[in-house]
Amino acid sequence: MTEKTVLIIEDDPTLLRGLKDRFQAEGYRTQTACDGEEGLAAVLDGSPHLVILDIMLPKMNGYEICQEVRRHGLNMPIIMLTAKGQEEDIIRGLNLGADDYVTKPFSIKELLARAAAFLRRSLEEVPDALKFGDCELDLVAHRLLRAGVEVPLTPKEFRLLEYFVRRAGRALTRDDILQRVWGSSVVVTARSVDRCVTTLRSKIEPDPRRPSFIQTIPDIGYRFEIQGLGES
Repeated sequence: MTEKTVLIIEDDPTLLRGLKDRFQAEGYRTQTACDGEEGLAAVLDGSPHLVILDIMLPKMNGYEICQEVRRHGLNMPIIMLTAKGQEEDIIRGLNLGADDYVTKPFSIKELLARAAAFLRRSLEEVPDALKFGDCELDLVAHRLLRAGVEVPLTPKEFRLLEYFVRRAGRALTRDDILQRVWGSSVVVTARSVDRCVTTLRSKIEPDPRRPSFIQTIPDIGYRFEIQGLGES
């Protein structure tokens, strides 16, 4: 298997060293940068498989890096490191192209687990049919089966579920979901997302009151979790 490269962009030298050592111990090839300009250059020149990105950086902040990386058409996963309780900052970063976030202080085990999941999924093609729980979503036939029985979905519900499963494991803001599923030409609010999620949960969740798949991220949006997706 080709060695995966993780780029860590962080201006705290102690945290940077700690993250580098832990990722290397897990078998990853690591690159580091301690300011935004150096970090952006490393992304554009090296195209790492995954970027760990602090938001508050000298010379160029994490938001600007996200925006430039996506503007150049690079799609590697980006995990932001953010300050605790900065929901507006998290939403801004996710809307600019980051895939997920962890808040400081964070568990290194959690960060490693998320990184491994993103790296595994980013190297796989999304199959035509995706299974989660007792459900199977057929992306070609545009239908959902649950325990072998077809479950009626509205076009909006299907597009929302398809968007969720294609971006499984990522933190998705309500604004991003509105843009990608409803489109910019439709005047709707975040409540439209919440209502559609509630209906969708009633159709796919074993217990809609305790959802297993469509997880709510307080003040941010949603994350779709498929246990075992991409695992053999």
